[in-house]
Amino acid sequence: MNARYTSYCQVADLADSQDFLTQIRHHLHQNPELSFKEIATSELVATRLTEWGYEVTRNIGGHGLVGRLKQGNGTRSVSVRADMDALPILEENTAPHASRHAGAMHACGHDGHTTMLLGAARQLAKTRNFSGTVNLVFQPAEEAGRNSGAQRMIADGLFERFPCDAIFGLHNHPGYPVGTFMFGGGPFMSASDTVVITIHGRGGHAARPHLTVDPVLIAGSLVMALQTVVSRNIDPTQTAIITIGTLNAGIASNVIPENAKMSLSVRSFSAEVRDKLRERITELVTLHVQGYGGTVDIDYQQGYPVVVNSDAETAFALDVARELVGQARTIAPFGPVTGSEDFAYYLQHKPGCFLRLGNGESAPMLHNAKYDFDDGNLMVGAAYWTRLVERFLAQGTTVA
Repeated sequence: MNARYTSYCQVADLADSQDFLTQIRHHLHQNPELSFKEIATSELVATRLTEWGYEVTRNIGGHGLVGRLKQGNGTRSVSVRADMDALPILEENTAPHASRHAGAMHACGHDGHTTMLLGAARQLAKTRNFSGTVNLVFQPAEEAGRNSGAQRMIADGLFERFPCDAIFGLHNHPGYPVGTFMFGGGPFMSASDTVVITIHGRGGHAARPHLTVDPVLIAGSLVMALQTVVSRNIDPTQTAIITIGTLNAGIASNVIPENAKMSLSVRSFSAEVRDKLRERITELVTLHVQGYGGTVDIDYQQGYPVVVNSDAETAFALDVARELVGQARTIAPFGPVTGSEDFAYYLQHKPGCFLRLGNGESAPMLHNAKYDFDDGNLMVGAAYWTRLVERFLAQGTTVA
């Protein structure tokens, strides 16, 4: 521990970093890069980490990178992760830092996540108020849905090359005050699966429907039937969601088409419920379509698993937040959160905690064309990660 710093990080310690962090965040927001294309973002992060004395390893699982900093003779290590990718959305904001790339924007706040972790990186390098090893994981392609950045970094030896005792991450959360931290132990964010259903009928003239097998009629009936899967097959004390996001069929009002196609988003919080949903959706769709005389192809795509926070690390992360911002600005227990996160894959390998950080009570929701990360979170987020690392890697500290 550096003798100049005798206490853990406070938000006020980052006061001289606000303008610097805001400039970085606005630059990232102006220059969003989609999943698997985070070249300039990764370069910016690597350049800054190198300037501050980190050992930087690039191109992990694509454009992912890790900045490692060792201090003292501590044997413990901790990893903190931020995601870097943007979404294929046309931004509707008119702020000076709005996206310069048509059809791409940081509509989920990954520009803020990256900036907060860079703020912590700068502060940790400055104070070195810890003893052990910190790994700062900057991950690409969280928004990919499948074969994501987390999966690729793990497959590329993340935990073998950068061992850690625990891993932590966060996501901003519109609808709650800026600077408010939210925690939940155990299953915290849902698994997410996608189901693509293609109904094959027999097309024909709209005036002679009796000579056809109408896939539009089948699809319409199936929309309602699918809503019975949760209400009549899943324990009411369990959380599950089936949302029909797309339904496409036909090109003319006087033509009954050959096919109709629909896609579903399916959310759950346990392996048992997830398996039950797959079983019942597959059975119901198959038999329902057959009952109308059609046939069906079902492409059931398994996405991210449930985010399961470990109890000890969640309690530790909550304690750090309460120390930093006070009891009134922490919420625990919080959840379940029905969004999904590929941070779940990290937690299948290491204990840790994924938490939420309020982004404004009236702020637009995530994945909205008017969304923007609140710069008021930059200092508090950077201070939180700094303090968490300092506490985790304090001499003689254990998480239990």
